[in-house]
Amino acid sequence: MCADTPNTQPDYKDTLNLPKTDFPMRAGLPKREPDWLARWEKIGVYDRLREKEGREPFTLHDGPPYANGHLHIGHALNKTIKDMIVRSHQMMGHDSRYVPGWDCHGLPIEWKIEEQYRKKGKNKDDVPVVDFRQECRKFAEGWVDVQREEFKRLGITGNWADPYLTMNFHAERVIAEEFMKFLMNGTLYQGSKPVMWSPIEQTALAEAEVEYHDKESFTIWVKFKVANEGHDLQGAHVVIWTTTPWTIPSNKAVVYGADYAYGLYEVTGTPDECWLKVGEKYLLADKLAAQTFARARLEDGQWTRVRDVSTEELSGLSLQHPLAGAEGSNGEWDDLRDFRAAPFVTDEEGTGFVHCAPSHGMEEYELYRDLGMLEQVITYNVLDDGSFRKDLPFFGGKYILNRKGGEGEANKAVIDKLVEVGGLMARGKIKHSYPHSWRSKAPVIYRNTPQWFAAIDRKVGDGRDEHGETIRERALKSIEELVKFTPISGRNRLHSMMLARPDWVLSRQRAWGVPLTCFTRKGALPTDADFLLRDPAVNARIAEAFEAEGADAWYKDGAKERFLGADYNGDDWEQVFDILDVWFDSGSTHAFVLRDREDGTEDGIADVYMEGTDQHRGWFHSSLLEACGTLGRAPYRNVVTHGFTLDEKGNKMSKSLGNTVAPEDVIKQYGADILRLWVAQADYTADQRIGDTILKGTADSYRRLRNTMRFILGSLGDFSEDQRVAPADMPELEQWVLHRLAELDDVVRQGYRAFDFQGVFQAVFNFATVELSSFYFDIRKDALYCDGETPRAHAARTVLDILFHRLTTWLAPVLVFTMEEVWLERYPGEDSSVHLQDFPETPAAWKNDALAAKWARVRQARRVVTAALEIQRTEKVIGASLEAAPVVHVEDADVLAALKSVPFEDVCITSAISLTADPAPQEAYRLPEVPGVAVVFEKADGEKCQRCWKILPDVGSHAHDAVCGRCDGALD
Repeated sequence: MCADTPNTQPDYKDTLNLPKTDFPMRAGLPKREPDWLARWEKIGVYDRLREKEGREPFTLHDGPPYANGHLHIGHALNKTIKDMIVRSHQMMGHDSRYVPGWDCHGLPIEWKIEEQYRKKGKNKDDVPVVDFRQECRKFAEGWVDVQREEFKRLGITGNWADPYLTMNFHAERVIAEEFMKFLMNGTLYQGSKPVMWSPIEQTALAEAEVEYHDKESFTIWVKFKVANEGHDLQGAHVVIWTTTPWTIPSNKAVVYGADYAYGLYEVTGTPDECWLKVGEKYLLADKLAAQTFARARLEDGQWTRVRDVSTEELSGLSLQHPLAGAEGSNGEWDDLRDFRAAPFVTDEEGTGFVHCAPSHGMEEYELYRDLGMLEQVITYNVLDDGSFRKDLPFFGGKYILNRKGGEGEANKAVIDKLVEVGGLMARGKIKHSYPHSWRSKAPVIYRNTPQWFAAIDRKVGDGRDEHGETIRERALKSIEELVKFTPISGRNRLHSMMLARPDWVLSRQRAWGVPLTCFTRKGALPTDADFLLRDPAVNARIAEAFEAEGADAWYKDGAKERFLGADYNGDDWEQVFDILDVWFDSGSTHAFVLRDREDGTEDGIADVYMEGTDQHRGWFHSSLLEACGTLGRAPYRNVVTHGFTLDEKGNKMSKSLGNTVAPEDVIKQYGADILRLWVAQADYTADQRIGDTILKGTADSYRRLRNTMRFILGSLGDFSEDQRVAPADMPELEQWVLHRLAELDDVVRQGYRAFDFQGVFQAVFNFATVELSSFYFDIRKDALYCDGETPRAHAARTVLDILFHRLTTWLAPVLVFTMEEVWLERYPGEDSSVHLQDFPETPAAWKNDALAAKWARVRQARRVVTAALEIQRTEKVIGASLEAAPVVHVEDADVLAALKSVPFEDVCITSAISLTADPAPQEAYRLPEVPGVAVVFEKADGEKCQRCWKILPDVGSHAHDAVCGRCDGALD
């Protein structure tokens, strides 16, 4: 044909049933998602779901985030997982409830208000406590409003109109009531023991408020002289090693190991610049002697072992503090130090002897507590701010830490004094893991201070003994028998923590929180039976006041007399003003959320608690302790744990490193659905990586899925119920799709029930993009576009309709915005929403394992054909697979029969195909992984149909020009 010859071929494009949809390929999520949020709020989706009757409740109880800043990527991960749990269970037929909440009390908010005061030159102590607390409340309220909108922007469903706040008056009442249950059941006590103390924040800290970082510490080897007159060891020195020189002024004892070998050693030579002298004798563990002398700069040959020293001999010795008799010490350290065996001594490091300051070490405290000797060994040398008491000789007023959390003067002052009095053998520095406050980031210390505790091994006098008599027994039984953990490692972690944990420190020395609502008798000791006032009438008055006025009622003038009433003389009682640990607040939420709210649970127990892995020592932990003390068991049936968020290289995110990813930024660039998809694609039980490259990959997966949904929508534009075909009347290919849907229905439901979102999404995504887009849709495009009103086309559209309802609902818990968009494209009614739907029931009869096995063989053979044709396409022999009519040689008779029983040319998207049992020639194409199938390429005979593009011999022999018989019939 010449270039200027007009094209006379007929154009049949308008006769094809091509996909028609307004659903755009470009999602435009950042701009469009807010419209869907507004729509859901307008039609009240969450409330309308609550109106569905006869459904089994399912409650995920929200671990409250802290109300003091914008959301970070960890918040987005956490809330998205929760949302997928809630939505998926709703769509599986539950009444799935989610009440968002916030933790509003505590030091971080108090700290912010104090910062504002300092900038204005104000002193917190000059402000009435109720006024200060009101400012804290306003600060928290502001951040609750900010975070609520940020969470909603992520597509999180829930009762946003009525969240729970730990600072609501009813919540404060219940927190106080829960505390008073410990008061009444006998587990509350006041004790003076070492607790982790933040000198910067001047309060006790719980383990959950502490994080561990490397810290460089001074390390010293200190000499304690044997004081026994007449003993041949008199004048020898026991040597201890410590990384906390500041505790030496509080030393009360030295301990040794009962099972270690000890010896007496003598210095026979010294190098220059050495604190040791020839002739001095030292008691050391044999295993550690050489390295101890090396630290003192002695070389081999400059010391010798004199003799064995048995532990029986050690037990008869008394020791002298190195500062004893020092000029100006005023006798502070002149008493002899106790010297005995202890189980916590190790011969792995140090000297084999351990210095004991029971005011600053829990193991030492417990040793002397069990010996009944605490009164002899407890000191109060360190004040709230981490300074030594003013009247302590040599060291009074010196700080362990400076006001910014760095090294203070105390350690150096102690070391210098020990050098001066000849009490030091060696010194150095060590880098080790050390506890820091997660708020101030400053190191903490162990400090003996009067605190309030819940005893976890004391019998709980509440009669709830079904799961144990003590808090520890109940907690362990809950972990072992009542709670399911995802992943299972969470069970082991929480169990080991609960086995080893000490009594729970409930008190904090701050102002913003729920006070410890109790009274102590003046002049009584904590061990006295009448030390604590236990009166239900007093408790009831406190609860009533808190309900009406909040916890501020405790601080108002006349509060003590008001609560004690006429039955007690206020002069006889002290009002406690410590506040409760905020972990007690959040640990009590089961009572005022699950138990007390209409949208709570009948038994006060949640189906799921879901938080990050750090909450095994945080909210999971405190909730378990609190509920075991008041409810008798764990307040949850499932504990689900996610990992931390890291950057793309696997590094911890840090503002200083500039590697943080803000949810707001991701939403502005990609949309919230991409962030949600990132969550669904990952194994959330491990640590998650996120960054630009990962998000681009997530966006690509999203586009592929969106393309699948767009094809379905386009192909269903003219579908009507009178076209619906019963499954039994469908071609095998459609029946195979239904079989796969039945299989997937099990995977989806089981996966969602097991909180396995990655497994659900991968299964659905692979089905949609591989089995559908690359196989079923690829094959059926021809019938959908070209068949006209035939049973085959109707069957295909019936299957597409079935696919539509399952894919949109199955994916709705993940892609909340996109699946709403897909749903509204077909069902645009004013009150329509995919989130009002349940997962469709999938008939078990759709499963057909025999058919699936047959089509697995068909698909294997198809792979060989398509691979063979791809070579011809690459070599430019053909441009499209419809130009081919390959010969397929099949060795297995059953496979050959299977291929002959289906329209295999349609399956392979060729114009024709020949199937034969003849042996394949040598040059035939084969795939090693599909034995017994070989393909010989042949071109299709005939002319190209101008409507369906198949090359067939009958083209041009029908009433309509240049079309095949099938298309000719469709045009009539």
